[in-house]
Amino acid sequence: MQRHGMVIMLRPDKVAYYKELHAAVWPGVLKKIKECHIRNYSIYLKEMEPDRFYLFSYFEYTGTDFAADMARMAADPETQRWWRETDPCQKPIPLHGEKEWWSRTEEVFHTD
Repeated sequence: MQRHGMVIMLRPDKVAYYKELHAAVWPGVLKKIKECHIRNYSIYLKEMEPDRFYLFSYFEYTGTDFAADMARMAADPETQRWWRETDPCQKPIPLHGEKEWWSRTEEVFHTD
């Protein structure tokens, strides 16, 4: 099992809409997440400065080919439709990687 943490900014004018979307995630999106071996998935929201919001996500990957599973998820029409709703709410952090939307974080501590 692999643990993943990622961060992205949330546009201040989209906070309420983003929360509304995630209060009732579409069943097809949830199904695809499970099919792609993602478990224990959480997204946290924090206002770090006035009108500067960040999202932190954590999930566990239980499959054997992360790149293939993420490509399969990205090819799913329902997931693409979901991302057309969520992506305009988000903004990559200033120091994001070249091909990153959500920026990967480094795990510096873990205990069970």
